[in-house]
Amino acid sequence: MNISYNFSFNLIEFIFELISWAIIGLFAYRLYRRIPEKSKVLKILVCTYIGLFSFSINWNVADTQVKFSILPLGVWILYLILRRKEGRWERYRSFAWLGFFANYIFLANTLLSIPVHQFFYSEDELSTYISHVVDASIIATYPSANEQTLDKESLQKQIHNMRPAANHGIEWYNEIEMESTKKSEKFPYQLIGFSPKWGSNLNAIIYIEDDGKGLLVSTPKKQLYYRSKESMLMGGN
Repeated sequence: MNISYNFSFNLIEFIFELISWAIIGLFAYRLYRRIPEKSKVLKILVCTYIGLFSFSINWNVADTQVKFSILPLGVWILYLILRRKEGRWERYRSFAWLGFFANYIFLANTLLSIPVHQFFYSEDELSTYISHVVDASIIATYPSANEQTLDKESLQKQIHNMRPAANHGIEWYNEIEMESTKKSEKFPYQLIGFSPKWGSNLNAIIYIEDDGKGLLVSTPKKQLYYRSKESMLMGGN
């Protein structure tokens, strides 16, 4: 029985998020040192966190969603609450605004993390999607597919050598639709039990071509086709 753990973790995003919080903490500490009447740290943290709330515009940059904050909703909420008692708004105002401008710290670090992630986890490299194949195997996804076994050694050997080839997805689809009497499927096997490169957060569904020499990598963003000279199926040529 094969047990697979589909744990997704974006290492680069995690590191840049830690950097963002460290910068925010540094600014909060500097503001805290300046105020004459010290407040409880918990209240400062709460005000800074609420200050993060904002009305934002979202857009995609290199397939990554980022947000641009334009209205300081958290600051307005804190103002309405704290103004009821004299001196409270003035005491926490700077931390509320720090929370709002922290959105731009996160934005800047998100934009910086995109090329860093692409540098360490190239989306064109097959080894990004298939890193560990110890527990890998194949299942047939088409009724007429021949019973085959994955050649793990061949797959492992070719992971770092295969490069993206021309993807003729539309042509393949048309062939299947128009030649219905052929009763065949170009990618009748699915690879299971493998793991992507640790920290990439790039999970994909991978199909194997009927001759064992082609891989179709399907992600939520795109499809990539890789072709090898040797078959990745036992007994293949």
